[in-house]
Amino acid sequence: MLINRRTFLYASSLLAVVPKVSLPQLKDTYYEVLLRHTRWAETQYDATAGRYRRTDFGFAVVLGNAVLLTRGTYDAGLAGVEKDVLRDHTLATIKHFAASNLLAGGTEWGKTLFWDTTFQSYFVLAARLLWPDLDAQTRANVEAIARGQADYTTSLGTANDPRSGSWTPNGLTGGHRGDTKLEEMGVYAQALAPGLAWHGDGPGWREAFGRWSRNEAGLPAADLANPSVVDGTPISANTATNLHDTFIVENHGSFGPHYQEELWRTSGRNAVHFLLAGRPLPEVLTRQPNGELLWRTILATMSDAGEPLMPMVNDREHLYGRDVIPLAFRSTVLRDPMAAWAEAALAAKLLAYQAHPPTYRLAKFSGEAKYEPEARAELAISYLLHELRPAAPPVSSHEFFSRAAITIDHGADPGLLTHQSVAAWAGTVTKPGFTKLAWQPSHDDWLFKISGATPMLLPPAAVVQRNTVAYQQVRNGFDATASLLRFADGFAGTATLPTGTIVCALPRPGRVDVHNLALAGILTGSRTYTGSAGRVTVAAREGFRVDELTFAATSARYVRMIGVTPHPTYGYSLFDFEAGQAIATTASSSDPGYEPTRATDGDPATRWAVARAERGRADSWLAVDLGAPTSVQRVRLRWETAAAVAYRIETSLDGSAWTTAAEYPRPDLSTPGWLDVDGKAGFVARSATPFVVNGDTITVPAGLVEGYVRADLRKIAAEPAPVCPAGVVASTADGFLSLFNLTAADATGTVRLRGTRLYRGTQVTTRDGTEYALTLPAATARVEAPWFTARNLPAGITAVVHDGRSVTFRGGPAMFVLTHRDGRTLPVVLGRSERTVIMPGAQAFPSDDLALGRVTFPNSVLPSGMSDPAAAVDGKPGTAWTPGRDGRMVVDLRAVHDVAVSLEWTAGRPPPHTVTYSVDGRTYGSTPSGRYVAVSTQWRPGHASLRTLAVR
Repeated sequence: MLINRRTFLYASSLLAVVPKVSLPQLKDTYYEVLLRHTRWAETQYDATAGRYRRTDFGFAVVLGNAVLLTRGTYDAGLAGVEKDVLRDHTLATIKHFAASNLLAGGTEWGKTLFWDTTFQSYFVLAARLLWPDLDAQTRANVEAIARGQADYTTSLGTANDPRSGSWTPNGLTGGHRGDTKLEEMGVYAQALAPGLAWHGDGPGWREAFGRWSRNEAGLPAADLANPSVVDGTPISANTATNLHDTFIVENHGSFGPHYQEELWRTSGRNAVHFLLAGRPLPEVLTRQPNGELLWRTILATMSDAGEPLMPMVNDREHLYGRDVIPLAFRSTVLRDPMAAWAEAALAAKLLAYQAHPPTYRLAKFSGEAKYEPEARAELAISYLLHELRPAAPPVSSHEFFSRAAITIDHGADPGLLTHQSVAAWAGTVTKPGFTKLAWQPSHDDWLFKISGATPMLLPPAAVVQRNTVAYQQVRNGFDATASLLRFADGFAGTATLPTGTIVCALPRPGRVDVHNLALAGILTGSRTYTGSAGRVTVAAREGFRVDELTFAATSARYVRMIGVTPHPTYGYSLFDFEAGQAIATTASSSDPGYEPTRATDGDPATRWAVARAERGRADSWLAVDLGAPTSVQRVRLRWETAAAVAYRIETSLDGSAWTTAAEYPRPDLSTPGWLDVDGKAGFVARSATPFVVNGDTITVPAGLVEGYVRADLRKIAAEPAPVCPAGVVASTADGFLSLFNLTAADATGTVRLRGTRLYRGTQVTTRDGTEYALTLPAATARVEAPWFTARNLPAGITAVVHDGRSVTFRGGPAMFVLTHRDGRTLPVVLGRSERTVIMPGAQAFPSDDLALGRVTFPNSVLPSGMSDPAAAVDGKPGTAWTPGRDGRMVVDLRAVHDVAVSLEWTAGRPPPHTVTYSVDGRTYGSTPSGRYVAVSTQWRPGHASLRTLAVR
């Protein structure tokens, strides 16, 4: 098989780059992955019981089995089991668990909404695929499960399932802070789908399915503005609030893209039942309220592997098998070319991912095998979706990231300021427990570790004040973000640029962790670091880390490891601590079952771990008593995942006075000025303090640090940094002027810059640059674009840049050429009086139009006859909003303002219309103040369309 040969080439390292997977190859890839995963699935088979296990719903592997048994060309060599044996195992399991389900009269499982119904959905689908092979009683039991679950879920109305404990959708009110109820409402809908699909409309089933499905992504300000009817009910009847108003989803207290994808994950599970049963899809699966705005947020965090980045989730990064089905649903059922690209990108890495230990698994990097049955089932559903519906043709990689490029400030509550550009993704995270400047050059989610509590660059301390700006191309002429963060003991600043470059002003050294695995076809198993002091290649560590430290022989009775920097999540844990023959072992703390002696008992499977409550403590320790003074010159430590980032080895004769014998880590490379990481990205520090590489951790010096995607770092580092007033830091990375006021007072003064760039504001030319007049409020940051450069401009000329097209000069005479950042040029003759120059064809960025580029409603599902209202605020003169009969649109200004509104209509007679305002998106009035502005029309065919809605 061609695919098998390709996999062999990966495993033998003859192919260094994972090739693209075409749409026709997707099903073949999924099929092969399922075959290989069967080797893991068969570990769930209990030969004594004669069926797959109940533990963690291991029996859900039957859905993947059913696809393999009824589709494709089965390959027993890849699967590790003969087809007839797999069929016997599968049919016996379906027979048993169909009979043991509570809804069929059994007592073992089922009926409970969380989470039995998810696995019931898989189980019923597997049974339907193998329907001809099932006996009459098993068929009856499967039918009883689907019907009974639909009846039971409908009978609950909007109440909680008493069998599900604390899991609840909170009625139809929902919830969005901390833990969204999007997922829970999706489960209620999911519990109804098999009954509707296979048995038609039972009493109240369809109404309940539509009610829960429509409210999954509920947000009142958006829903109340949308009269579109879905499955016979207007979206404006929705009542739930399951999203933050920037269309971001929280779960477990932080932004969770995995949970945001639940809208399409449950939709995929539901849709496949209808499609396989030959029934029409309910409208709510193809016309999803707020679905596209949710998808926009996912695109704003998308990686090059087709899965969203997880800057605030500890255990959901790189669960490749769980991320396929949302993309498969969107690419096939919704025919989304962006999702088609993402799905193909993910599929291209599946076989290489699967081959990495633990081999065959699909959701391995969470450390929890309980996700495997779901991953198998969802991959099987993705296969079926491609069989049942043609996928959309994908966009190109460049087009994908060009269209996905956006900046979004999600606010202090979600705690994420994000920037997706063509070259990189970056996000300033201020959610408690997750503070960082996360950066993924080239969108490579296997370069830097950014997930969960892993720190990156910024101090991992609580942010007590947050000032942010999100620049947008349509409003500002460029995409960028800037933030100034205040901590209890100081300030930090961040900026992200349209080039993919980041800038940060660090109050103390920062940290960057690098992925380094022998992951054939994805990673080579080593990273090379280059700086002014030389080059070093760091090999990937396989398995748990082992440190062997040697030092000058010293006489000691006691030897201890004392921590300096713990693992950011789990603290410290050692399998082995070898320093001689220990007669006693003690520790600062330990978890029950992980006592200190377990690190010195000679058993490689036992370990010591700090107490759970002490995981954040830096100076935890483990000590051995050798019984008498002994010559010691070596220690060996074998760590668990909770490996110390830094620690000391200390010795003592009496157990009280300790002397440092060795320290970890010992730098692999220490280099000032700049550091290249594997030729993929790098850093420039405006500091004499060096970068330090210790294994897979980079320590970044305090002060101003710039991060670049594939750049000439040596040349950049040689360029002089701006000279600023006290408390202010500036960068001219990529020509943009990033300014940070790291004080609690307003800053004024002069910033000395090299070069001929002119920024918005006032500057005076010098012999080799300009003196920029600075005014920067306390604890704020901003980014200025290099709107112009002026060649041959003599010293002493004052240039006042008003906006992106006009600049006033004085101090002549002078003759020079003015060049706009878009490449336009204009010769300028300046006399002794001032002259204002306007660059022909350029735009006057930034705009004071508050509506430009803002989110508009209705969205995702438009009423009949209405075009997208975003056309009225997109800044393009050739687009316009057609309201449709009595159409109404709303624009979200993102904050409350006192405003003046102007409307520009296309040629023809404008429709009768009114403008109203709202603070909360629920109640509108005529007072021109609010966050939401609505234009209501009595539009009829022949009326003009709205070209521009401007708000100032």
